[in-house]
Amino acid sequence: VQLQASGGGLVQAGGSLRLSCAASGIPSTSIYSMGWYRQAPGKQRELVARILSGGGTNYLDSVKDRFTISRDSVKNTMYLQMDSLKPEDTAVYYCDAEGSRSFRGRQYWGQGTQVTVSS
Repeated sequence: VQLQASGGGLVQAGGSLRLSCAASGIPSTSIYSMGWYRQAPGKQRELVARILSGGGTNYLDSVKDRFTISRDSVKNTMYLQMDSLKPEDTAVYYCDAEGSRSFRGRQYWGQGTQVTVSS
């Protein structure tokens, strides 16, 4: 199972980026949930947003109304649309997937993608 994260970059404050996380080696029907985490230098990794197989979502309070998580089951890809970016959003962003069915109990991680927001 591999998760390929992409879409990071350098953007000015107030700008937008869309991150993608493409899953392979696991059918989308065997993914219970997917999420985005971030880790800034010197800080702990924190959950930014999560989406369940049924479509339910939850967000870190500081990104509510600015970030939108979504998932395309056909493409087996998750997205994070990030709008109104702030310098404090600067971090390495990681995606993960929690398995179900024959993949139950397993968690998979993608490599990080750097997001840098300049003031």
